[in-house]
Amino acid sequence: MAIATNHLTMSIDELRTFIPAVAEELTVIVQSEPGCGKTSLLGMMAADNGDQWRKVGDDFPTDKYDYIYVDCPCKDMQDVGMTIPNHSIKELEYYVASLFKLRNGKPKYILLDEFMKSPKLLQIVFTRLMLERCAGDVPVPDGSVIFGTSNNASDGVGDTMLAHAGNRVCLVEMKKPNASSWLRWASDAGISRIIRAWVAMYPRALASYRDGGQEDNPYIFNPAKPQLSFCSPRSLAKVDVVIRKSAIIGENATHAGIAGTIGRSAADDMMTFIAIEKSVTSLESVLKNPKTVPVPNQIAAQMILMFNAIDGIETQDELSSFMEFLERIESSEVQTIFFTMCCTYPRMLRIAKNNEKVKNWAKDNYFLL
Repeated sequence: MAIATNHLTMSIDELRTFIPAVAEELTVIVQSEPGCGKTSLLGMMAADNGDQWRKVGDDFPTDKYDYIYVDCPCKDMQDVGMTIPNHSIKELEYYVASLFKLRNGKPKYILLDEFMKSPKLLQIVFTRLMLERCAGDVPVPDGSVIFGTSNNASDGVGDTMLAHAGNRVCLVEMKKPNASSWLRWASDAGISRIIRAWVAMYPRALASYRDGGQEDNPYIFNPAKPQLSFCSPRSLAKVDVVIRKSAIIGENATHAGIAGTIGRSAADDMMTFIAIEKSVTSLESVLKNPKTVPVPNQIAAQMILMFNAIDGIETQDELSSFMEFLERIESSEVQTIFFTMCCTYPRMLRIAKNNEKVKNWAKDNYFLL
């Protein structure tokens, strides 16, 4: 059957609390568009427990839990377990695969990633794991947290689930991160200023095809217009390496690499940012001469300067100096973006909250916020 959710959504931060809170009595399956960060929930919950989970395949001890990633579409029956003859008693016994680490007795956090794309027989096995807390015939330790992920049914990428199984779990749609929330994450993750400036200028690159008015959006995933390369929170983070290596790989390879990661329309626009960055006035020059340094005419150059400031400002005096420069930019939208970043990025907020020029700007421009 096709899966239809109720279109009420939870943010990724809400889910990292909700899933372990209800796990003892209810299994959660998280749905979203491709590339929105569902899989990262396992690492987030590990961090909440004071543990680490770095990437698929890592295997190292933690004090309390094992963190287990199961790539459901790529698994076969023997990857989960199998029945083997016990000749001494002339019976068949079930042996669980080492994937689940059941020998050590520690509780587990088990992520069944892309559960609804599992082979049909395995989906039945995984359903028992979710509902009865058994890997095959072997119970998992008490205190374990088991959850799944999949795409929305409307994404058209082959996600199905048996009705009787769906009625026994909690299907939750994860809210797609918008440009503002992704930019906060990207700043902490060290994503290139060019990419962040581009997303700030083109926030529709992180819109959803399910939002109104996105029929002509050339950047995003849309099942009505099949394409393999498109902008998503995941692909925008992955294209960072192409931007960072652009001086080594050359202009043509950079353009092609960006297009192959986030799509041709986004690549064409982002190449403009790369070209402009080379001529952008340094932050050092702006801070030394905020009232006389030339203000770039291009919005793209102004956006790059905003992120140079967000990454580089360290003191109250530097912020006050940059605010003097900011007041010379005619675009109130650009000014508002910088103010918003000051208020939402923890590092900048610590500086901005006591800055008189920031307070005065907010007082004079409250109608823009």
